[in-house]
Amino acid sequence: MVDGLVASRKSVLEGFHGGSLLVRLTPAAPATRVALRAGADAVAALSKALGLTLPVTPKTSASLNGRSAFWIGPDEWLLIDETGGDLMGLCASSGAVHSATDVSHRNTAIMVSGPGAENTLNAGCPLDLSLAAFPVGAVTRTVFGKIEIVLYRLADDTFRLECWRSFAEYAFGLLAEAAEDAAA
Repeated sequence: MVDGLVASRKSVLEGFHGGSLLVRLTPAAPATRVALRAGADAVAALSKALGLTLPVTPKTSASLNGRSAFWIGPDEWLLIDETGGDLMGLCASSGAVHSATDVSHRNTAIMVSGPGAENTLNAGCPLDLSLAAFPVGAVTRTVFGKIEIVLYRLADDTFRLECWRSFAEYAFGLLAEAAEDAAA
């Protein structure tokens, strides 16, 4: 009898670490991610199925029990489940017309935390990341250096930078250099 093998994906940032006295850079834990598109008439049913209310206002997010929904556009969300939940199954169970694509293996994330996190991110991101302009819970699709990212503020001094796996080493390297500058 042949034993079944289970393939597991190694994080592209496994073993990476960086930062400075003011900033800590760490690869985020693996998560399930879904790019969701749906009309306004489907929001209530999808929210019920997902167990959290999909945000419908720019720069907003909703989080509950390790599951987050980020407003990306008028009919677009990025869903993240850090517990490995079946987001595709939950979306399918909603009974609402929508488009859901599992992007778990396309994306990865870097956590940027510490008192120098804003300055570190601003080395490659043109947004005003002050608490007044980008409060806790704010999320946006923007650029970092030469790549597209989704940036989420978890706490006063903690951000989650979502990017495509193919750009993760570039993003981490740019963040590491910026963290050193933030400490200078």
